[in-house]
Amino acid sequence: MNDSLPLDTQAAPPSVLFVDDEPNILASLRRLFRPLGYKVLTAESGAAGLLLLEQERIDLVVSDMRMPEMDGARFLELVRQRWPDTIRLLLTGYSDIASILAAINRGEIYRYITKPWDDNDILLVVKHALERRALEQEKDRLEALTLAQNEELKALNLSLEAKVAERTAELLASRDATLDVNNKLKRNFITTIKIFSSMIEMRGGNLAGHSRRVADLVRRIAAKLGLSAPETQEVFIAGLLHDIGKIGFSDELLSLPVNLVVGENLSAFRKHPLRAEQLLMPLDDLRGAAAVLRSHMERFDGAGFPDGLAGELIPLGARILALASDYDNLQIGALVQRRVLPADARQVIYDSSGKRYDPVVVAAFRALLEGDPVERVRDQAAVAAYLTPGMVLSRDLVSAEGLMLLSADHVLDERMIQQVRDFETKNEVRLYIWIWPPKGK
Repeated sequence: MNDSLPLDTQAAPPSVLFVDDEPNILASLRRLFRPLGYKVLTAESGAAGLLLLEQERIDLVVSDMRMPEMDGARFLELVRQRWPDTIRLLLTGYSDIASILAAINRGEIYRYITKPWDDNDILLVVKHALERRALEQEKDRLEALTLAQNEELKALNLSLEAKVAERTAELLASRDATLDVNNKLKRNFITTIKIFSSMIEMRGGNLAGHSRRVADLVRRIAAKLGLSAPETQEVFIAGLLHDIGKIGFSDELLSLPVNLVVGENLSAFRKHPLRAEQLLMPLDDLRGAAAVLRSHMERFDGAGFPDGLAGELIPLGARILALASDYDNLQIGALVQRRVLPADARQVIYDSSGKRYDPVVVAAFRALLEGDPVERVRDQAAVAAYLTPGMVLSRDLVSAEGLMLLSADHVLDERMIQQVRDFETKNEVRLYIWIWPPKGK
């Protein structure tokens, strides 16, 4: 019967040293343990055993008690002093109680094994001793790691406290500068979201610019309806990210107009609002946008999905986004097989008031697109050759492939203008850059 566990072939095998002045006993122990994969070493005296310990890494030593010149108790005492992590076992006869006590007191042995031994018993004792040593080593390693991490955390806390104090002093010294930094961070946040939203659009040519157009229309409708600045920002972000739930769609499904989606594809399509919500929920600042995305495929008459909400039970931001997204999707061929002209797309929206869309949102949309003087676009297009430093972008600068090159509100300088011109030359394209007119004009 062999009750030993298989050894980890990835790690070095445990090394065991047997010390006894009788060669036949050492030979028996070697034959017993070597088939188990241990590295077995032997020594015929305590002095020879100490010499081996100086040369080899020994995990466990088994010493006979009765040996000339240096008995087992003295030998194990020296092992404890010089190699305290090495496990120490004693081989002794039944009558050597005094010797066992001496070895326990002086050598702090783990166990003693009586002669003659039982093969299975001695195998189990050695196996359990080595397992205990491995556990103690792992415990020591984890304690050392924890101690090191605690020291790192202390140092980091001190560093953070110093940085907080320094930053606080800067804030108190220059409030206006801090506000500028904060505004820049907000712009960078929106720019990051715009870049992220363009990932799905790179999967299909007809999608280029779709999210930005939808987000812009959503923001204008929200302003027309009198939503607060935070509410408008929330629905604007939802517009940028409204297709994020489709990021796992196959190219085939992504290119299908909605009215042709059936079967398993339809089931996958109906889940994308929930997937969009799940992707954004971990971000506290985007939870409002996540709620809008969950409900933007609902219908005002209650026939939408995923929750079958109706009327004002649908979040207002979702009602706005539903209209804006469909309006652009009609024109790019994402709802039906053919592209719909803007005038026809508007008529579809008007005809679906009270069914697919909220009549209040439709009315605001209609006012925007039919010449409301408050909403007239007052920016102007320019070409790169006529740009001058100090001009401010009124819209995102987007390549023909839908990649955003610069974000809205970017202040142009000489270096950036030259980069835009170089981009045109390298790619043999003409970019139209929308800018705000100079103040006073």
